[in-house]
Amino acid sequence: MENGPGSVMINSPEMRKRANHLVFYFRQESELPQNIQEMAMILTARAKNCQYIWYAHAARAREEGIPDAFVDALRDKKPLPKLTGAEQIVVDYATQLFGANRVSDATFKAALDHFGAQLLTELTTMMGYYSMLALNVNAFEVERPEGGEAPLVV
Repeated sequence: MENGPGSVMINSPEMRKRANHLVFYFRQESELPQNIQEMAMILTARAKNCQYIWYAHAARAREEGIPDAFVDALRDKKPLPKLTGAEQIVVDYATQLFGANRVSDATFKAALDHFGAQLLTELTTMMGYYSMLALNVNAFEVERPEGGEAPLVV
């Protein structure tokens, strides 16, 4: 039996089929760097307190070069160490967007200047997509698999 978001989304096979097109785009066609994608996923997992997405992506984020100190602080709800470049831009953008459902003009400008309109749209949509997955696994209480990364501090 499948576990995770797919085990919930199979309840609506047509919706799942359509969602699969979007995830394929993110995985195969988007030019968002993999470290930025993984950063977006773990920031979404934290914002939505989603143990399953955290389990699926925290180790990958580390493998993609997201610093251990950052991943650990995010997991433990501690102050986040400052990063550099695109990673910090994503942290600022996601933190504001998840916190207030908006971003400041300065944060938006920094993200738009760095990523351009297409990639910023893809980043924002990715955060929305993983929010949708988080809502499904949280609502249906899909269990986090054993092992792997330590779970989120809730």
